[in-house]
Amino acid sequence: MKYCPTVAMILAAGLLSACSTVPSDESATGKLSNVTMSMPKGEVVMDGAQILAWDDATRSSRFRKMEDFFPGLEVAPPSNPIKLERGNALNGNLVAELDAFMADTNAAGVMVLQDGKIRYEKYALGFGPEQRWTSFSVAKSFTSTLMGAALKDGYISSLQDPVSQYITGLKGSAYDDVSVEQLATMTSGVRWNEDYTDPTSDVALMFNTTPEPGQDQVVEYMKNLPREAPAGEKFVYKTGETNLIGVLVEEATGRRLADYAAEKIVGPAGFEGSLFWQTDLSNRNVGGCCLSLRLADYARFGQFVLEGGGNVVPAGWFEDAGDSKVQFGGGFGYGYQWWTYPVDNFGAQGIFGQAITIVPENNLVIAVVSNWPSATSRENRLKLLMASAAIAQGE
Repeated sequence: MKYCPTVAMILAAGLLSACSTVPSDESATGKLSNVTMSMPKGEVVMDGAQILAWDDATRSSRFRKMEDFFPGLEVAPPSNPIKLERGNALNGNLVAELDAFMADTNAAGVMVLQDGKIRYEKYALGFGPEQRWTSFSVAKSFTSTLMGAALKDGYISSLQDPVSQYITGLKGSAYDDVSVEQLATMTSGVRWNEDYTDPTSDVALMFNTTPEPGQDQVVEYMKNLPREAPAGEKFVYKTGETNLIGVLVEEATGRRLADYAAEKIVGPAGFEGSLFWQTDLSNRNVGGCCLSLRLADYARFGQFVLEGGGNVVPAGWFEDAGDSKVQFGGGFGYGYQWWTYPVDNFGAQGIFGQAITIVPENNLVIAVVSNWPSATSRENRLKLLMASAAIAQGE
């Protein structure tokens, strides 16, 4: 399949949910392990779209402590984190290029791993190695990985199963016959508006209504959307559909995303710090957005993906998930919640400059957290791809 999305569609990466007091009912989400509830300091009721209006100083301060403003779940790190050893430093020209990249794009941190070892690590904007930074839509690739884990564990029988088999609230909607794979590639054919500047867009309205008791906030919104194309024929970037993947995984496994991630990602990838993942008004983790990690743990996740995910996902999962199921041209495309780039590279992207870029041929992982002055920037994305290519060629 080949599509021609807009720049905004290619580079867009999720919007935050509106949040208020989280319900305490645990009945539908399974038993939590090393996961605890996290509540904002004081009463916080805010529309996540307001983040787009934060000024530079506010973003720089709050991106590192989103748990102060939104409720969520905290996942403790394993007792035996994977130590990231120091490798040979990048050559002086590459260091200068990355230093310039950080300054030009207002990056808060960049880490380069090659062969699993740190070759470059630098922080700015008052950010440090023991602090967390929000991910925005980088979280989509975490949710995709949990979908792969659920497939490996047998909770999901097949990616060709209809979504409504797992989310019964979607029966009779435009999603009734959409497959799990079509949801993962955002080719459902269901109409959606992801315009972050439009207060009436779906991405802005999705979390602006409070669900009735017993209703699921995401499902109640998504089930009312109309169809605009046959399933499988049109790509439209939809944060709401990744949120549905989160609901699907939670329904299939009987566990919250954060709880499942503790077992399937945080432990196996050997995170050193804790993970924070925001929740919506139905007390679900937001599948399409909003987890926070240390820079080194974003890099550890990238290394975990690069190495194939061990026994967590089906064999060859990341080669498949990071392949262009949807092609935009020029080597760019979209897989299972991963953006695909030329030369078989792929990565995760989030608004305001968050990224994990994976270069399999060179055994390379580049993790970046940033505070761009705007949510999206084609220029800054290209600068990261150029820096990645330079590192791969320069070694």
